[in-house]
This record gives sequence, C-alpha cells and structure tokens, in this order.
Amino acid sequence: MNQHKLHTVPVTLMAGDGIGPEITSALIAVFESLGKPVEWQPAAMGGNAFDRYGDALPNETIANLQRTRLAVKGPIQTPLAAGFRSPLVRLRQEFDLFANLRPNRTLLVEQAQRPLDIVVVRENTEGLYAANETYIAIGDDKQAVAVATAYNTRKGCERILRFAFDHAVMHGRRKVTVVHKANVLKILSGIFLETARDLYRASYNNRFEMEEMIVDACAMRLAMTPEHFDMIVTTNLFGDILSDLAAGVTGGLGMASSANFGERLALFEPVHGSAPDIAGKGIANPSALLFAGAMLLDHIGKTDDASRLRAAVMAALNDDDVRTPDLGGKASCAELTAAICRRLR
Repeated sequence: MNQHKLHTVPVTLMAGDGIGPEITSALIAVFESLGKPVEWQPAAMGGNAFDRYGDALPNETIANLQRTRLAVKGPIQTPLAAGFRSPLVRLRQEFDLFANLRPNRTLLVEQAQRPLDIVVVRENTEGLYAANETYIAIGDDKQAVAVATAYNTRKGCERILRFAFDHAVMHGRRKVTVVHKANVLKILSGIFLETARDLYRASYNNRFEMEEMIVDACAMRLAMTPEHFDMIVTTNLFGDILSDLAAGVTGGLGMASSANFGERLALFEPVHGSAPDIAGKGIANPSALLFAGAMLLDHIGKTDDASRLRAAVMAALNDDDVRTPDLGGKASCAELTAAICRRLR
C-alpha cells in the first residue's frame, strides 16, 4: 500500500452555491500541490442540493459527515424570508457545533503599519439563532405579530466560555473581552455574563485578563480602535455581527475563514456569502476558503502543511501581487490559484 495513503485523512467537501464550485476547485488544486494531505469526499448542501434532492441538507450528506467527522464547505445561498430553512443552522444543530472560531488578521502588505490579530469566539447553537419562530394572529391577520424566542442555557454558556478561555491559554492570548447586553437583557444576556465571571474566578484568574463590554460599545470600539482587542467571546447573534466587523477592519470577508466545533464534527468554511452576482465570471477570491483549509490542516495535526499554505497565499498576494478584483487587482480566480500552487512546488 502507498505509504502516503496511510496518512491521508478523509474529509467531506461541500462546494455550496454561487462562487462555491469555483473556489472549491481552487482548494482542490492547492491541496494537490501540498501533496494531497486529505482525501476529499464530495457531498451536496445548499440551494443546489435543494434543487437536486428537494432538501438543502440531504440525508446522504449527513451520513457522509457522520463517517468523516471532518468537513469543509463553500458558501451557501439561503432564501430570504421565505423558502427552505438555513442548512447551516440545521447542520450546527444536527451535530451540536456549539463553537465558532473566527481568526481575523491583517494579511496584506499595505496594512502592515496597523497589524491586527483578533480572534472572535461565538456560541453557535443557542440565542436568537435557535430560530424558534412563529406568528400571532390578531383579528383577520394571521401574521400580525412575528415572534422569535431566544434562550441561553447555563450549560451552553459555560461550554463556549470554557472553549474560549482554554483557547486563550493555549495560544497565549493576553486578554479576553466578554461581550454582552446584560444592561437590557438582564436574564438572557445576564446568564452569559454571570457564567463568565464565575468561570474566570474559579479556573482562569490571572492566566489572562478578562474584561466585560456591552455589545454596542464593543461595535463602536472595534470600528474605531480595533487594536484594543485581542480575543472576543460572545453569544450567537452578537458574535455573528462582531465577527464580520472584525473581518472588515482586518481586510474584508474575502480573506476571512472560520471553524465550527462540536464533539462529533469539525467544520471549516469561508465567512463570505455565495456572491451570485459574480458566480461564473472567474473572478472570485479563493483566499478565505484556502485559509479555512489551513485551519483544517492545523486541526488534524498537519501544521507544517498549514504553515506552507498560509505562506504561499501571503506570498502570492503580497510578493507576486496576484490579486483578484475585490483586493484591487485584475487576476482571475484561476490565476491566483496558479500563483499559490507555484509557491508550493
């Protein structure tokens, strides 16, 4: 048997919608240049899956994920207001992917005078995004009042906070900012803040600084003085918003990747959407998905490959100046992919 195959890890690969197939092709090509450190297991998810199977998250895909326990997905297009429910929310709940990890770093050479490195940890399964929604009828209007029920459990708060605090200790983070809205949502957000205080005092005191910040103040400060932050941990909706803001101040969504963790699955993805307006034009930026691939490689212990991949992307963008239009360049997705692959050979 080929010795290399013995160390090849099976990973579910879901290309997604819009520009997803284009940037997924780039990921496959770049991993080939790395020496094929994983074995891709294709699966369907999103709008294309719904058109083909009548389900945006088919049973076949769930079975694939149960086998590999590792996955990379491209961007998914979910209809607004009406239509099928978000398959990503379903996936998080199906596999209890409670932790979302979003690294945000300045990556382009022109940003070097203001280097930023901000990690956002977001609770993924509770809060408002549990998506318990309904209507209340008034008179003849059966949809007169729209209601969404949000909840945070003490267990859920503790496990996301412990995940974030452990990450801070493991990676030498100096400060963790606990973001909340307990001044208004005294129970819903208060339980998160109280759990953070209790956990920090009991197990993490003096291992790093913990600060508390109301979400609106955090948003303003993140926009004006992002260097204040080192690591942020917060609940679902706040984390969704703040992590995109952090991506914006460190270079934009085209460069931002994330990881979702649970006991039974680790899922890696770009942060940006499916960008249907540029799908098929060959100008999509694959960097975010490639950085998600680097996070996967770190997770499975292939840290040398992860470092090589990140260095190759940085060199192609900064030294070779091969950039897609969203970064101010004129290169196609294929040209940027080729430049990265040359750096890996």
